[in-house]
This record gives sequence, C-alpha cells and structure tokens, in this order.
Amino acid sequence: MVETPNPLLQGDKLTRRFGGVVALSDYSLTLGEGDLLGLIGPNGAGKTTAFNLLSGVLPPSAGSITLAGRNLTGERPEVFARSGIARTFQNIRLFRDLSAWENVAAGYHMRHGANWLSTILGLPAARTSERRMRDKACSLMETVGLADFIDQRAGDMPYGHQRKLEIARALATEPRLLLLDEPAAGMNATETEELKRTIKSIHEELGLTLVLVEHDMRFVMSLCRRVQVVNRGELIADGTPEEVQATPAVAEAYLGKGRGKKVA
Repeated sequence: MVETPNPLLQGDKLTRRFGGVVALSDYSLTLGEGDLLGLIGPNGAGKTTAFNLLSGVLPPSAGSITLAGRNLTGERPEVFARSGIARTFQNIRLFRDLSAWENVAAGYHMRHGANWLSTILGLPAARTSERRMRDKACSLMETVGLADFIDQRAGDMPYGHQRKLEIARALATEPRLLLLDEPAAGMNATETEELKRTIKSIHEELGLTLVLVEHDMRFVMSLCRRVQVVNRGELIADGTPEEVQATPAVAEAYLGKGRGKKVA
C-alpha cells in the first residue's frame, strides 16, 4: 500500500462477504488531498464492491473507513455524503423529467436548501434559495461543458451529456472525494475524449480527490497518476500506470499466465 502522510481517506483491510462468498478481502486504500486514482480489474474482480463500501452503500464485513480522521465504518450513505464523499453510478440515475439545472440543484439541497416550511409557504427565503441554487447549478454545468443544456429535460439529453450531468450533480454536494463508477461506459471515442478533458479540468481546477472505476484501460492509464488492480476480490497491484502494467500478476489476471506483461 502506498504511504500517504495525513491521508484524506483511509480504507483499512476492508472485507465484504455475501453469505459464503467473499467479494472483497483485506482491501486497503490510502488517499491524500488531490490524488487521482484508477481502480481496475477483470469483470467480477470486486471493483464495484469496493466502491459500494467507500460510499456507504454497503457496510464492510470487516475493516474500517475513515475520512479526514472521522470513522465512517457502518454509517448510512447519507452520512458518507454529508461528510464529503460523493459518487456516480455505473447506470445513470438522473431525474429524467426534470431539467438539467434542476438535477444539479438537487445536489445543492443537501447543504443549502431552504427549510421545508419556507418551501411549502413560498416564502422569500425559499425563492432566494432557489435562485442561488440555479446560479450555482448553471456555473457547475459550465464547468463540465453543459452550458448550452441548462433548461433541457435531462431524459432528452445525449447519453454522453447525461454522464457529465450526473458528475455535475455529484459535484453540487460539495465533496472532498468524488467516486466515478465507470464514467466512460457506453461512450464512443469522441465522447470519451471529451469526458477525459472534463475530469482533468475538475481535478485541476477544483482540486478534488478523485477515484474512478473504469474498463477502458487507455482511459485509465492516460488519466490517472496512480492505479490499483483488484482480482478475485484481492488487491494485486498499486502504483503508477507504468509500474502496474509491468506487474506479472496483472498481466496474468487480464491475459492469462504467460501471455505477456502489457495490459494497455
């Protein structure tokens, strides 16, 4: 495991069992502020399970999770979110009948929404809050390259734009750590390049710590500073893209024993 002084996130020996099946075993992850990590592995390797543990969707069977020194182990997903961990999902989960900006504003409600009484009564505080959230939502949509789609119905947007809209909504929760679950899934080559530029911009301009799960090896290796590889529920490599690609266990996991050392 990579040593990181004063880590933002610490996952220590995380294990998740489903009955007699061990989906993830003794998985550890340490992230510092501003890290950009790719988590890869063959189908069924345990990547999604790791994400579900790190976002509170699933509790670990063993191990611990801390964010900035706060122990989140076993807490509900909303506690993870309020503590500063946001995520997207492999299957897009937008409010399809709402406009693009309304989807993003939904993320702001967690921290900046008016109270329920002001909203029900239509008080000035609620109207002011809504205008403020629209302005912030529009600013975030510009950040991810969606400035021309602010009022469009989310369900009518092109697939690649829906992916970026989900990222904008996650950013609206004002996270310290953003988890992206297969953000390039289903995209063509042009959309993938646009998404890569968007993620780079988010990382550099907002200074966020990012972790992404992705099957596109070229996408991961060209974007991430550090890569972890899991296989059969176990961490088998952790290092720079060059170090990971030269690891025999990684080549074996992807290509079969004796098939070579390059995986991307």
